[in-house]
Amino acid sequence: MLDFALPPALEAHEPPPRRDAVRLLAATRDGVTHHAFTDLPDLLRPGDLLVVNTSATLPAAVRLDRIAVHFSGPMPADPDSWLVELRLRTGRATEPYAGGCPGEWFPLPGGATLTLLNRYTPRLWRARLDTDVEPYLRQYGVPIRYGYVDHDQPTAAYQTVFADALAADGLGSAEMPSAARPFTPELVTRLVSRGVLVAPLTLHTGVASPEKDEPPYPERYDVPATTAALVNHVRWEGGRVIAVGTTVVRALETAVADDGFVRASQGWTSHVVTPEEGVRVVDGLLTGLHEPRSSHLRMLTAIAGEDLLERVYTEALAGGYRWHEFGDANLLLPR
Repeated sequence: MLDFALPPALEAHEPPPRRDAVRLLAATRDGVTHHAFTDLPDLLRPGDLLVVNTSATLPAAVRLDRIAVHFSGPMPADPDSWLVELRLRTGRATEPYAGGCPGEWFPLPGGATLTLLNRYTPRLWRARLDTDVEPYLRQYGVPIRYGYVDHDQPTAAYQTVFADALAADGLGSAEMPSAARPFTPELVTRLVSRGVLVAPLTLHTGVASPEKDEPPYPERYDVPATTAALVNHVRWEGGRVIAVGTTVVRALETAVADDGFVRASQGWTSHVVTPEEGVRVVDGLLTGLHEPRSSHLRMLTAIAGEDLLERVYTEALAGGYRWHEFGDANLLLPR
């Protein structure tokens, strides 16, 4: 797996002054090139398809005096219980909290009570809140923020232009589907005017951990019939299917049937994209820059190949590109 040292100076500490005021590192079989994100329409072809995630970002962190509770998402078999991560507050940052025991309860703002049920992973608990979670978070929660971000940002800073605040399932993502954050309505108009297609799907992301990368656990997704049909049409016509974010890759590769066609699909996915299994639908990926040794890099290797990905990250480090959700973008188009 790709390993490197990420200098703190290359961590994006706040949003850029404009959403699209980030850099874009493009990698194709012809090489690696440097661009502004606003150059994206010039790097795509008429007939290409961008598939975007419409999940809105929840204010999923609730803060107590010493503890922060990060709400990740509901349990597949028990929607009344949620996965949560407990973190110690250390100044502006947080760190994993190793305490907690089944049956322990925490009084939360607004008179709510969170009860721990059992450990789901070493860092995540299955827990139950004594009120509806999503409305509670919208009133008392704040966006999840890790130590590399200097100060709190409004929830709007964590929404993309594709976010659907009125999702049919009423859910959202614990952390922003950040690959789409640099898009603006004006840029989308330019893409469509050039003949680039855009199609939606939904995957609600859970909490990550900046200290220890882990494979994703089950997350809720929905690939609509119209999007499935458009993906199949574009592939049939020789266009490229380009996922905007690793969440889109995960959803699309979950929805591929045995015959190689994408089908309308919804539910929970635990699918992990690896270099060994490869990808069946996605031809390219627009994403951010990922931490060393992260499971996301295995997905990127499956799409771009190890050699090209190593060149990308060597260029990104040498060129001073910025990491994390407010950082720069990376376009992988190996096909």
